[in-house]
Amino acid sequence: MTIDKNVREALSEVSTATITTVLLKKGLRNVWMRGTRPIRSGQKRVVGPAFTLRFVPAREDLATPESWASPRSTRGAIEDMPEGCVAVADAMGTTDAGIFGDILCARMKKRRVAGLVTDGVMRDIAGVLATGLDVWCQGAAAPPSVAGLTFVGWNEPIGCGGVAVFPNDVVVADDDGAVVIPQALVEEVVAAAVEQEQAEAWIVGEVEKGVPLLGLYPMNAETRARYEAAKKRK
Repeated sequence: MTIDKNVREALSEVSTATITTVLLKKGLRNVWMRGTRPIRSGQKRVVGPAFTLRFVPAREDLATPESWASPRSTRGAIEDMPEGCVAVADAMGTTDAGIFGDILCARMKKRRVAGLVTDGVMRDIAGVLATGLDVWCQGAAAPPSVAGLTFVGWNEPIGCGGVAVFPNDVVVADDDGAVVIPQALVEEVVAAAVEQEQAEAWIVGEVEKGVPLLGLYPMNAETRARYEAAKKRK
């Protein structure tokens, strides 16, 4: 899936906090992936279609260093990642085995992957940071993935941070973590999110003028009328 340029640009200006509120109003409460924290401060907001990866608990006959050379491996998955995607890895919240290190992240960066989101952890953290790949995770651990996980496949439905993620859902990640927008709802979410951000920017201006919150946030009918009039004057 390729995200429309206008949609990508709009979502690049919309916070994950706004998106969760918009989705809440549409009845979707569980869209924020737990444990997905930016690996460094100041990462830009990332937007892209989800490319999913799935790990299960380690099984000794499968989770071996030799498995890294298998066609069904993280290496194989990375070579299948399209430009601009956001890799979303279900590591089941495992924090004592790093799913990717510096070499794999460097290859993802070379393939122009937009970012990596996981409820697990990374290894070779200094090297990962040096690649410049934008990553959201739970932190770092020295042991490799096979110490605690078996990689089983990609581009299938997963659960990451307690959230269902399907291939080509749209993922947005910023300083507040990562959220998923169901593919079928993207256009209406974008429209509502852009409007909400504009309205809240106006509200902030009113707060700075000393306007009390009651009737302002949320807007009552009178405040809404003032806001609409202000939009027309622009």
